[in-house]
Amino acid sequence: MRYALTVWTLLLLLMMMSAASSAAERLPATLSVTLGDSVQRYTVDELLARHDATSITVPDDVSYGRTMLYRAVPFLALLGDSAAGKFDTLEVKASDGFASQLPLELVRKGAAGGSVAWLAVEDPREPWPDLPSKQTSAGPLYLVWQYPERSGIGSEQWPYAVASITAVASPALRWPQMTVAETLPADALARHGQKVFTVQCMPCHRMKGAGVSDVGPDLGAPMSPTQYLTPLGLRALIRDPIAVRTWPDQRMPAFNESKLSDADLDALIAYLGHMAER
Repeated sequence: MRYALTVWTLLLLLMMMSAASSAAERLPATLSVTLGDSVQRYTVDELLARHDATSITVPDDVSYGRTMLYRAVPFLALLGDSAAGKFDTLEVKASDGFASQLPLELVRKGAAGGSVAWLAVEDPREPWPDLPSKQTSAGPLYLVWQYPERSGIGSEQWPYAVASITAVASPALRWPQMTVAETLPADALARHGQKVFTVQCMPCHRMKGAGVSDVGPDLGAPMSPTQYLTPLGLRALIRDPIAVRTWPDQRMPAFNESKLSDADLDALIAYLGHMAER
């Protein structure tokens, strides 16, 4: 009898856990927008119901690799007047830990002929297709750009599965340990490489502890990859990671020349080498 009661107790607990899990899955996704002391939270339904939500077309979407149609909210509209002069960077974090550091000036350029940022919202009644090689869509919230070529938007400045937007100081101010030596000339390759790292690498990697994402390993501590990879090997790894090595839960994308030019790759490697010496 005692054994039977134990089995039934375990079955009941499993049923309760399963129900709780299913309920959690049904909870609406929520976006948190933190601008100083102001914190706003929006559900998908609230975003879809906004008066400024509209249908947009995004040709050659970075994540899908084709033209996509979205229901979206102007990204600047989520910031409102509180953005004026109080911060210079937007940290856009995804639910998987990816974190893009977007200069506020880059977003503002959309109102003056630059690339236009939108927060695309996935309607649960009309779900988006799964991403290539993934079993999930880019939703429910996805930062997309119209005319990305106008402001030179990088491939890693399209975060999907967005969970929060936070007003912060620029990465170089928040984490001085990631900056190059002040004695470097203004046109030094490593100085440009720091900018490339911030845009293309920092969403997943840290530099000597600088950053908020742990999706990939720290590229400055305890050693720089320039100290244990050959120059050819490092270039090949960045261009096509799977062709060099594989590892469990491998998520690093391939950075072909459309995502990272040869000049930017040279600058990035110069930066990693410079930081190994600091």
